[in-house]
Amino acid sequence: MSENDNQKTVDVDAAFLKSRRGIIKVAEMGTLFVAFVCFAVASTPRYLTATLLEFLITLLLLLLYLLKLNKRITFLFWPIDVFNSVFAAIYFLVLSLMVLISSSVTGALVGGVRIAFAVSLISAGLLFVDSYTLFRNITFNKPRNESQNQSNK
Repeated sequence: MSENDNQKTVDVDAAFLKSRRGIIKVAEMGTLFVAFVCFAVASTPRYLTATLLEFLITLLLLLLYLLKLNKRITFLFWPIDVFNSVFAAIYFLVLSLMVLISSSVTGALVGGVRIAFAVSLISAGLLFVDSYTLFRNITFNKPRNESQNQSNK
């Protein structure tokens, strides 16, 4: 056996980035990053951790799907992405309302807080769309072909 037979290759799924789920994941990452920057500029450290953590979770999930590791790692419960999206969407909805209510700073910082509010709402919307899209793709103990045929009708 040669050394090449022992090496495992990692395939990159470039088509995932062009799919609906890939576009939604990239858009989520973009809005979460913008929200993080807005919270950092507006000097509201209470909200930095939540946005950074969700950005890193979304980045990790995107890399797992992009490198097709979701097909290799079988011990993980993959619909956890649905739970993450639902929880994060509700969390960002509440977070954006808290930001709007608690913003007592005047001047230029209010603009950053209001932009962060808007971006957080957009992130929540994208996360809801992501969870709905993922929920529709869950097979629920049906063969993949059967569930895909029913979803196409």
